[in-house]
Amino acid sequence: METALTRLVGVRHPIVQTGMGWVAGPRLVSAVAEAGALGVLGSATMTLDGLREAVREVKSRTDAPFGVNLRADAGDAGDRVRIVVDEGVRVASFALAPSRELIAELKEAGVVVIPSVGARRHAEKVAAWGADAVVVQGGEGGGHTGEVATTVLLPQVVDAVDIPVVAAGGFFDGRGLVAALAYGAAGVAMGTRFLLTSDSTVPDPVKARYLAATVRDVTVTRAVDGLPHRMLRTDLVAALEGAGRARALLHAVRRAAGFRKLSGLTWRQLVRDGLAMRHGKELSWSQVLLAANTPMLLKSAMVDGRTDLGVMASGQVAGVIDDLPSCAELVERLVKEADEVRERLTASR
Repeated sequence: METALTRLVGVRHPIVQTGMGWVAGPRLVSAVAEAGALGVLGSATMTLDGLREAVREVKSRTDAPFGVNLRADAGDAGDRVRIVVDEGVRVASFALAPSRELIAELKEAGVVVIPSVGARRHAEKVAAWGADAVVVQGGEGGGHTGEVATTVLLPQVVDAVDIPVVAAGGFFDGRGLVAALAYGAAGVAMGTRFLLTSDSTVPDPVKARYLAATVRDVTVTRAVDGLPHRMLRTDLVAALEGAGRARALLHAVRRAAGFRKLSGLTWRQLVRDGLAMRHGKELSWSQVLLAANTPMLLKSAMVDGRTDLGVMASGQVAGVIDDLPSCAELVERLVKEADEVRERLTASR
């Protein structure tokens, strides 16, 4: 299934696995790449040395193209870009719009730059700065998200830019892939669907919690870091939403101390990163600290298996997913379903 995306990045199928922190590691990314889709390492939760090791491990497992997802607002973003360039990674994706300078540095080295955006104006900005493609995530998507549904946002962006557009938010099967292509997208990006595969390293009890969720169990809350964040509703989320300011600050300090120990950051660096993630929003100090150590909250669930203590970012599609195929099985299924849908549409004319 050739599209502008497959030609741009050199994969067989117009399907992208998003760079989820603690989830998108070498095993998952290499499995996706081997299946003919674009796997993307989630580097935000990796140290610089860990990122270099992860890239090399993926390269030892597959010769297929893959990418690395970067945080444009991270203090060491430049160092991470240099690792991507030095290691010959094919694609650099960004959770937030990268600067004009970072885009230029990557493109000069031959790296394909694909930022993720949640608004038409952001897509127009990065396209003007030289981005090669853009991922557009609608409100159905997991993690930090916006209010506009994919079906409304996607055609706006497709009409506004002249670069390939990848649709994200609400995709999990071949029908969705065909729908995205019909809107003018060059492919789809999926996070939750790839998290729920047998190749994902997420602990089985956490996967079971996702599989048991209904659509109504996936919520959007500002309680974690002050920004709209789509995740599974858990006791932790309920506690944060019901906590007073003093209790929330105490909880945030405890979490921040754990993340500081894990990451090696100083308190000054931790607060700086939290402030950088405010994006112009008015946040309390507890939210600033929680914003800085959100990776620790994710690690509790995605690595340690603590569904009671961790944050489980999730797209709404978790409510309609009920199996754990391998990445190869999933990609093959999506492409087969998409072909069948297109054949039915052609036959019905």
